[in-house]
Amino acid sequence: MPHIALPPSLPGILSLFAYRPETAGPLNALAEALLRGPSSLTRGERELIAAFVSKQNECVFCNASHAAFARAQLPNGADVVRAVCEDYRNAPIGEKLRALLAIAAQVQKSGRAVTVETVEAARAEGASDQEIHDTVLIAAAFCMFNRYVDGLGTALPPDAAAYDVMAERIVSEGYTAPKG
Repeated sequence: MPHIALPPSLPGILSLFAYRPETAGPLNALAEALLRGPSSLTRGERELIAAFVSKQNECVFCNASHAAFARAQLPNGADVVRAVCEDYRNAPIGEKLRALLAIAAQVQKSGRAVTVETVEAARAEGASDQEIHDTVLIAAAFCMFNRYVDGLGTALPPDAAAYDVMAERIVSEGYTAPKG
């Protein structure tokens, strides 16, 4: 049950965006830049990082929504997302992405938990400074998004299929497209 009066027809962060549209714009712009803007990491990989951090934070809404967004944009998406969220160390992903997820896992605990060794391991797997930067920022931003969603006790959609509907819209239109 939400801790404040939120639109009952909107789940998760969508209800918060409707409640405070003036904060929705900048937060959606941040998500758009991080998850869909120019990057050598694919959109699916970036969504996977968001889903992974959300899973670590036990944020059901953000994990389920970004898992759906990643599934829709990754080859063998369902299997990859499930494996990464269960145990990224043994998931069927490339070594560079695995190394970046190790950084994201440390950021999820604390920014100060990120070690030189983990960053160097990512570099050894071919990660660029920008990919390391973006991984840290995605992980940090999703810690904030997760706490925003759960801190106000937002509702989950009544039907899990809603996540796939959200994924269709995000994949085709992005985070800053007008909501219909």
